[in-house]
Amino acid sequence: MLRSIKKLIGDSQQRKIKSYEKVVAKINELEPHMEKLSDEELRQKTSLFKEQIQNGTSINELKAEAFAVVREASKRVLGLRHYDSQLIGGLALSEGNISEMPTGEGKTLVASLPSYLRALEGKGVHVITVNEYLASRDREIIGPVHEFLGLKVGLNVPMISPEEKKLAYDADITYGVGNEFGFDYLRGNMVYATSQRVQRPYHFAIIDEIDSVLIDEAKTPLIIAAKTQVSPNLYHICAKVARSFKENDDYMYDPLLKAASLTDNGITKIERAFGVDNLYDLEHHTLYHFMIQALRARVMFKLDVDYIVKEGEIQLVDMFTGRIMEGRTFSDGLHQALEAKEGLEITEENKTQASITIQNYFRMYPNLCGMTGTAKTEEREFRMVYGMDVIQVPTNKPRIREDRNDLVFATSEDKYKAVAAEVEERHKTGQPVLIGTTSIIQSETMASYLDDKKIPYELLNAKSVEKEVQLISLAGQKNQVTIATNMAGRGTDIMLGQGVHELGGLYVIGTERHESKRIDNQLRGRSGRQGDPGESQFIISIEDELLLRFGGEMIEAFKEEIKTDDNGLVQNENINKLVDKIQKMSEDHNYSAREYTLKLDDIINEQREVIYKLRNKLLESENNFDTVREMIDTTWKDYVDHYCADELLPEEWNLEELTQRIQLILPTFKGFTQRPDEKKEVQAYITATYEQFIGDVEPLHEQEKIRIQIDRILLSNLDIHWTQHLEEMNRLKEGIGLRSYGQEDPMRIYTREGFELFTMMYKTLQRNSSIQYSKMTTRYLSVTTKED
Repeated sequence: MLRSIKKLIGDSQQRKIKSYEKVVAKINELEPHMEKLSDEELRQKTSLFKEQIQNGTSINELKAEAFAVVREASKRVLGLRHYDSQLIGGLALSEGNISEMPTGEGKTLVASLPSYLRALEGKGVHVITVNEYLASRDREIIGPVHEFLGLKVGLNVPMISPEEKKLAYDADITYGVGNEFGFDYLRGNMVYATSQRVQRPYHFAIIDEIDSVLIDEAKTPLIIAAKTQVSPNLYHICAKVARSFKENDDYMYDPLLKAASLTDNGITKIERAFGVDNLYDLEHHTLYHFMIQALRARVMFKLDVDYIVKEGEIQLVDMFTGRIMEGRTFSDGLHQALEAKEGLEITEENKTQASITIQNYFRMYPNLCGMTGTAKTEEREFRMVYGMDVIQVPTNKPRIREDRNDLVFATSEDKYKAVAAEVEERHKTGQPVLIGTTSIIQSETMASYLDDKKIPYELLNAKSVEKEVQLISLAGQKNQVTIATNMAGRGTDIMLGQGVHELGGLYVIGTERHESKRIDNQLRGRSGRQGDPGESQFIISIEDELLLRFGGEMIEAFKEEIKTDDNGLVQNENINKLVDKIQKMSEDHNYSAREYTLKLDDIINEQREVIYKLRNKLLESENNFDTVREMIDTTWKDYVDHYCADELLPEEWNLEELTQRIQLILPTFKGFTQRPDEKKEVQAYITATYEQFIGDVEPLHEQEKIRIQIDRILLSNLDIHWTQHLEEMNRLKEGIGLRSYGQEDPMRIYTREGFELFTMMYKTLQRNSSIQYSKMTTRYLSVTTKED
């Protein structure tokens, strides 16, 4: 069955490639005609295309000619002509697919084709990269081509002014970092005037290194947070208590799930340390929360692996790229727990004001596509989550790189010795070597083994990110040895120096399998670009963190039958199959984690859409009188339903308290002259006052000053309640895995209780907004009455 499905997918791929080749033939036929056009005539094609689109011509009908125009403009501006393979890649992108193209195939130039085509629609195109350097570089390289053709090109990066951002987004094509686009979306839903928004409605996005953006970063949501006040001393005390904990006695740790939980003994130890009777009492929720964060900081996060300390600050390390995540911090007190763990000064805690996952942000684009050298292994996820197919674009030149089978050693020490010996042999010949590691600690350990052999090298990890582009670009030069974390796999081409072709090209060594085969392939792909020679080899050990974390029991069982040579190289035939199996377990685990994150955010996303829709309505309406009237009407009826509930007898109704509540939103309500016997009588009393009050306040909405104040009350109330709700949802998410509901699915609990929390929040929002509105308008009415 699986073989049949794979064959169908393969046949579909071939059909698409064949269809693209026909369009490429048309583009090539147009090339002589384009070459004869003057610069001005070529530029005028843009205006002509736009006019044709306005008159009903489809983008698909213009595709071949538009691509031919871009190819010619690129030849004139950059001196670069798109290969046929690049045209195929551009055609795949224009249809909303992922173009899988190996390193060195010119993906930056490929993006110039669909970005021009879709920019002709006048709705904006976003070209998204993984970091600020690449966004600036791509804008500098390709921007002049589009500007030559009469389009405006913008750059959206952090730390520019709102005015600069608006100009960037108003351009026909906008380059930028994926996270920043998402943060601008969140910020746009926190403004108090539509003029403060910088983004237009979404239309078309091209994501470079799409697997890095949509897969590797998918578990980390985008969060905008504000400061909140918590005593720094609390974090230090919690860290001290956590340091005294013993595994399996005070806490349990699951390395597979990366989850830590307190035992009964641990709970008792905390209660004694803080002098509390019951840590689970509601009044001690904050203490419990920060002790959990202190435990997580101690057990789950490792210095120089998950984070570094630089200039007295915690800086987070991206586990997939090895890069510092500039400006990113953990929320909910975890960042402060890490600071306390390392004995640093405690920064103010962040409180979530707005958040969205990468998946749900990019699913808002009606047209999405992307490029990468490694997408096929994640094709199922791309199709299920984003509805995109992966098209493997034929290379311009055949790949001749030799990828060798793994060498697996019994110990880490044997592994490092073997790598150092291999590097020594290659270095003698002058062949450049790139050594890939998975963490800062591993890169520094590898460096120490090369030091012992007095082999000169360059070390690139998150501590030396400033030199990244320079070091990686030089990694293909003769005699060069470069040690790098995962950051070596992205963004910068490694060009071979003079004489390196004859030496066999760049030799890439991986010192540990990554959590995904896709990232292994990224490292291999640094060598053998554009038909260059090259080699890749993974030299690993059965003590590697990945193998122990996901296959600890299998590795322990394997050790009993292990056979090695004198250098510690494992001789068992099945070792490579075992490594592949464990890596697949890691991939499945990470996929499940991303799927779980998305399911959780899908629940919040429905709520987010309701809140943002209401916020947009409040922002864009010239007069929010109808919205206010609806809030007050709903609120007083909710009060009646509560105090005069159907299951109560009329004599059980608490009319005194009902009157007090109604007067908060309808100050002119005088109460009941006689006790009603039916709910409709209660409603009749209040309806009369409600209609009178609404009639009195409606003229106030004609005054702009009052309208502005009313809008500010409504918007600030909405923001406050939404922020509080996000915190409640975070706590709910944190707790569902710890709560025992028999066999009930935690996701079902989260869905049900999340809905209950949202309903409660929405009613509270309506009630508090109604109360504030009534107080403000009553004050204005009283001033007006005195003046009369």
